[in-house]
Amino acid sequence: MDRAALAEFLRRRRESVRPGDVGLPEGARRRTAGLRREEVAALAAMSADYYTRLEQQRGPQPSEQMLASLARALRLSDDERDYLFRVAGRGTPDRMTMSSHVSPALLRVLDRLADTPALVLSALGETLVANDLAVALLGDRSALTGWARSDVYRWFTDPVERELYPDDDRDRQGRALVSTLRVAHGMLGPRSRAGELVRELQARSAEFAELWDRHEVHQRFADHKTLMHPQVGPVELDCQVLFTEDQTQALLVLTAPPRSEAEEKLALLAVVGRQSMVR
Repeated sequence: MDRAALAEFLRRRRESVRPGDVGLPEGARRRTAGLRREEVAALAAMSADYYTRLEQQRGPQPSEQMLASLARALRLSDDERDYLFRVAGRGTPDRMTMSSHVSPALLRVLDRLADTPALVLSALGETLVANDLAVALLGDRSALTGWARSDVYRWFTDPVERELYPDDDRDRQGRALVSTLRVAHGMLGPRSRAGELVRELQARSAEFAELWDRHEVHQRFADHKTLMHPQVGPVELDCQVLFTEDQTQALLVLTAPPRSEAEEKLALLAVVGRQSMVR
């Protein structure tokens, strides 16, 4: 671990990121145009004292999970993330496999979407990061671990997952999830995490195995769906998807038509979500 290089790199990157770049207000009386230490700490879900010690060359060696959080908070590119891992004395993540490092380009868009649900998904349907309104609508899926983070895994192993959709739309949703996984499997190969997920689901779900054998392939760029929320009831939304160039991550944005009932329900969820966070 190169403490001096790590500290200098963190400081330089922190100073180069503007509050507006990460969805924070500029505020007044800033001595620097960049982020404050406590802001980076909050974005990375760590204590301000811990982060301060890293910049002062006094901190312990960060874990890989902590480094991944810092890379996301500072909006590092893949090259910058790899450098961060190296100076911290950790092996760099394998770029040829699925990565939880969120694309900075998608994060920049997500940061600007405060008034509509939006989330970043991996090619396996894992929620990597979501804004507050998406959490209020869908729950905090990024807090899940293991295969449970994958939408398609939960769909075929947890009956509760299907309660989010009306009865008459569940068959379509199941087929769509499998066909999207088929795209990821073809792109990443049978020895990838996509292949592992397919084998796991084939062993656990006869329904999945039957759908998988159909060899349906489809990547959804747009959709219209109704989501069932326990507090506000059915919410009709349009879905738009923006993919990274390598197709391994996608930004999903859920919007309601202006002046619609769905728009009113999203506004109510925004209030409910804020109240839940205050508690």
